[in-house]
Amino acid sequence: MGERKIQEILHRRKLEGSLIFSPENIQYLTGFSGGEGYLLVGEGENLLMVDARYIIQAQEETRGCRPFLLEKGIKGVAAHISTLGLRRVGFEAAGISVALFEQLQEGVVEVELVPLKEEMERLRGVKTSDEIAWIKGAIDIAEGAWEKSLEMVKPGTREDELALELEYIMKRGGSEGVAFEPIVASGPRSALPHAHPTSRKLDEGDLVLFDFGSRYHGYTSDETCTVILGRATQEQKRIYQIVREAHDKALERVRPGITLAEIDAAARGHISEAGHGEHFGHGTGHGVGLAVHEWPVVGRDSPDVAEEGMIFTIEPGIYISGWGGVRIEDMVLVTSGGCEVLTKISKDLMTIG
Repeated sequence: MGERKIQEILHRRKLEGSLIFSPENIQYLTGFSGGEGYLLVGEGENLLMVDARYIIQAQEETRGCRPFLLEKGIKGVAAHISTLGLRRVGFEAAGISVALFEQLQEGVVEVELVPLKEEMERLRGVKTSDEIAWIKGAIDIAEGAWEKSLEMVKPGTREDELALELEYIMKRGGSEGVAFEPIVASGPRSALPHAHPTSRKLDEGDLVLFDFGSRYHGYTSDETCTVILGRATQEQKRIYQIVREAHDKALERVRPGITLAEIDAAARGHISEAGHGEHFGHGTGHGVGLAVHEWPVVGRDSPDVAEEGMIFTIEPGIYISGWGGVRIEDMVLVTSGGCEVLTKISKDLMTIG
């Protein structure tokens, strides 16, 4: 499916080939999971250029391309393109630094380099049945690990100890690696949307925010659960309920044909009406796949429309400095009739202890 999409891009943009740099797109198109390589997609042959560290791996993993031993990095790529006699070649604009692009340009003076932006960004947006199955596998691993890690949620446990345990259990359970470093933020620190776990010890009455995901067959999961250690206060219950209602309103809007900005507006509007618009500063969701953050973006300015087969998160939150924060995040698959919520952990208010 990915190869067909690339060929359509080449035909539409009148290109003789295209250079792909990002590891995620290279893996999507060839199966190669190494950390560095250059893929030249052409009308006749696809060439995966890697150095000696990855050549055996490329030969073992790839499909639909010819692995090629590369010397001299991007300069070697430029030299090889020059020998092919190509005149108009696209390149993945978001996957290359300015410094590397300048080296590439210097080496292919006879070749017109055409930046590909939106086309490459959208390449992996609609998932195949295999991709959906692998993402569900990642979710199963992550959720099972999170449920086991709850045994450590008690006064005196450090945030970083809890995050490390969660990561360890995911890897023991079959995760190829974490989708990102797990977030465990407690008490007032839960007001930091991307808090780094610290040595802070959990205390009675804390909000404890977990954001976690695993990796399976290269595909990732992403889920956030906010729990309360001990008895919940009325204010904690109130804030949690506002976020839960915003989450549910956004879910109700997901279906093919709706703009992603409308989905964001459903969550954001509810939080604003409750008086906490200034406390919700990020988008309502993002795509998840080979990368944990990828196209599409579910945000107030998103021009895109939901399509059947897309997978993205719904994750509104309220973050109040000095008090704490609540985020509720699920992953959804857009279906012909609406959506399927892929993450299965209940988002009802949970108190522990």
